[in-house]
Amino acid sequence: MGEIVLLRHGATEWSAAGKHTSYTDVDLTADGEREARALAPALTRWNFIAVYSSPRKRALYTADLAGLEVTEVDEDLGEWDYGEYEGRTTAEIRRTRPDWYLWRDGCPGGESAEQVGKRLDRVLAAARTLLDAGDVALVGHGHALRVAGARWIALPPSAGGVLRLDTGTISVLGHEHGHQVIRRWNAPAA
Repeated sequence: MGEIVLLRHGATEWSAAGKHTSYTDVDLTADGEREARALAPALTRWNFIAVYSSPRKRALYTADLAGLEVTEVDEDLGEWDYGEYEGRTTAEIRRTRPDWYLWRDGCPGGESAEQVGKRLDRVLAAARTLLDAGDVALVGHGHALRVAGARWIALPPSAGGVLRLDTGTISVLGHEHGHQVIRRWNAPAA
């Protein structure tokens, strides 16, 4: 049985600054490009029969620099829609809303954890149908992929809040004794 390999895009100026970035299309930094290129040798152990990517250029460029050919661009792999909090850091948001917690409260004008979970459930269901034939890569974003990890192991979407995910990392979803498990999480390429 194949595995689902989650790849978080390389660093951007906004990710480095801790800004919530969903629909804003920002470029990778030089460090982000380096992170993405470093993924390539680590990915040779898998036989990818499908590579799904978020439509955001930071994800698509990461896939390209990692040597992957995207077979499907899927809006469901887009980052959590932060609505009114787009481009703002948690510290900035908490100046006016001190107890705000993304995983519990969601974003005004954006999505809740449950809404993101429904999108990622669709992505995982599509990937799951291919695992008998090989491995599937999902190239996307920090919060959305954290939700994917939680949903894979039958936890609520909000449980993604305890799964840190850095830029330019590899996480692996698989099986053990017939159960869905997280085989690796937040691993640097090297």
